[in-house]
Amino acid sequence: MSSSIKQPSLVDALIPIFTLIVLMFSAVMLFGADSSYGPNQIALLIGMFLAVIIGLKNGHKWQDIEEGMVKGISMSLGACLILLSVGALIGTWMLAGTVPTLIYYGLSLLSPSLFYAASCLICAVVAVSIGSSWTTAATIGVALIGVATGMELSLPITAGAIVSGAYFGDKLSPLSETTNLAPAIAGTDLFEHIKYMLWTTVPSFIISLILFVMLGFNAELVDSAQRIQSMQALLNQEFTIGWFTLIPLFVLLGLAVNKMPAFPTVFIGAILGAVWALIFQQDLIAEMVLAQSDSSTNQFIINTLSVGQFDAIKSVMVAWTALFSGVSFNTPDENLNSLLSRGGMASMLNTIWLIICAMSFGAVLERVGLLKAIVATCLKGATSAGDMVTRTILTCLGTNLVTADQYIAIVMPGRMYKREFEKRGLHQLNLSRSLEDGGTITSPLIPWNTCGAYMHGVLGVHPFAYIFYAFFNLINPVLAIIYAYLGIKILRLTPPKVEVKAQR
Repeated sequence: MSSSIKQPSLVDALIPIFTLIVLMFSAVMLFGADSSYGPNQIALLIGMFLAVIIGLKNGHKWQDIEEGMVKGISMSLGACLILLSVGALIGTWMLAGTVPTLIYYGLSLLSPSLFYAASCLICAVVAVSIGSSWTTAATIGVALIGVATGMELSLPITAGAIVSGAYFGDKLSPLSETTNLAPAIAGTDLFEHIKYMLWTTVPSFIISLILFVMLGFNAELVDSAQRIQSMQALLNQEFTIGWFTLIPLFVLLGLAVNKMPAFPTVFIGAILGAVWALIFQQDLIAEMVLAQSDSSTNQFIINTLSVGQFDAIKSVMVAWTALFSGVSFNTPDENLNSLLSRGGMASMLNTIWLIICAMSFGAVLERVGLLKAIVATCLKGATSAGDMVTRTILTCLGTNLVTADQYIAIVMPGRMYKREFEKRGLHQLNLSRSLEDGGTITSPLIPWNTCGAYMHGVLGVHPFAYIFYAFFNLINPVLAIIYAYLGIKILRLTPPKVEVKAQR
């Protein structure tokens, strides 16, 4: 660091963070569930500009700060592309009947009393198979939200079960990016890392399943049989229901299992959904064409095409519109309308807005050294294995809060604490496991984090609504800390053997 740049103090570091906390709390109190649709973004930008002012005070140049900001935003562009493709996928899969078919069969197969536990388990199996909590939520998760709506079950609890299962599977899958990132940063073997995580992850998941079973049995269940039959009849009336409408899902899961990157995988699924809609949902699309006015079509096309050609063009426009603007349905059931009328890239723009603001805030904090000042303070007085694990998990949580990105929440604490674990004789597996217990797991609980914003955009349930039902994500970090203080499965480095010469 240049001699003209002053090291930030702890007070410098806390000013923008404390301001952000106050503004975020105020946004929730004043705007409620709408706080993520503008107020939180403004709060993040105000916190960012405070960090900029502190950086300028300490000698940083605006050009350097701006460069760091742009770099931070660029790190989130991959997530933004995935979000856009997920919006397109939801729109075309609604139109193609893929999601309605999953809802239709799910209403028949899932018992209301075991629904929450079953949802958690299904998402866990899928996420382990494909290594992606995001893809699991965007496909199976959306369908389960629909089933919960049909059974008149709690959507926050359902979302908590989906998030719990998806992140359990993501955490233990060797195909997951975060599961590969954590051992790479800590310097451990991937499969040893997964094996070591089982000690905290599996008990946390079992406890979560038990809690979901209890919630299911204690839920106030309405007479769901008639409600389920009514929703299934409406789905059958609106869509062509059959196993063939699930082929886009099978293709997507196959691509994910074969390690194709998330963005092309999801976008291919979205395009395939549009094609499937044109093939299998012709009656539905014909109704939509009749309901639309011709004002959106170029008058030259109307005058030059035959009726059949014009209808074909309008059908393509309906499928095309589903990609960027989603779909809208008008059935006698308002709950079904609100569930199915969604999707499109445009539906994800507010989430992307939130992610860009959050990444800007975190990038400025890192560039002007405020995060480093906080972490250095966190390490003071840490002596035992319990102290190190606890502070690593809390640092990952704090990094998730202020940088809004789970990858930074793994990389930054991992780099800063690696030598500290070695100095204290703790094996790096302790660090890699703690990075996942604190970084990966807590990210979907924070509304302005990329993961929390994504889950909100896909499931339609605010993180503050499902946070107390995402049992796995809450229990796992706490159990990891308890293990550390009790000395359970804490690996220590074997000191080198020293040859002692016999005295004569």
